[in-house]
Amino acid sequence: MSQITVISGPERRRVWTDQQKRELVAAVSAPGANVAEIARRADLRPNQIYRWRRQMGQAAQGFAKVQVQPDPVPVIGSAIIVEFERAIVRIPAGASPGLVSAVLRSVKP
Repeated sequence: MSQITVISGPERRRVWTDQQKRELVAAVSAPGANVAEIARRADLRPNQIYRWRRQMGQAAQGFAKVQVQPDPVPVIGSAIIVEFERAIVRIPAGASPGLVSAVLRSVKP
């Protein structure tokens, strides 16, 4: 006598509609959103949401709007001045790109 095993329940490889993908990507783009929690509620992994966001071209939405205006008082020794709400970063002309990147990432606007 042979045995047959029937597996019922949701299929592990699900098909998500474009609308469902957009809703999940929009949910993680909200201020204060927790990607891991949203992914857990949708029963998928966070990297899937990140992949959909890249595919939709929305990966750069986290960048802040920048306004460039001339400084009324020139600061000697600084080539770039970046003003955040709570901080001002003055970058000298000879600063390495790695250092500039690390400093700007550490400033939480």
